[in-house]
Amino acid sequence: MRKYELVYIVSPELDEEKYAAIIEKFSTVITDNGGEILKADKWGKRRLAYEIKKKTEGFYVLVNYQGETVVTDELDRLMKINEGILKHMIIRIED
Repeated sequence: MRKYELVYIVSPELDEEKYAAIIEKFSTVITDNGGEILKADKWGKRRLAYEIKKKTEGFYVLVNYQGETVVTDELDRLMKINEGILKHMIIRIED
């Protein structure tokens, strides 16, 4: 299994319950597809470097995980269609 780093920004308009639900949803996607979460950090609300979807702030989340490419493909697909996600990036970590 390969190691990956996922960073995503959640819309600041969501309340704490929906924010936690989004984090839980994507953690479940990783584990349900055979991946393993190594570390997850909530960075909290921060100012964006530039405006995204007319928002100037967002909640940042960093997740380090390992898994097959199926996990990464599914995460990417689901994050593109989720309206609560402003931006995301998945990077493969070299060993």
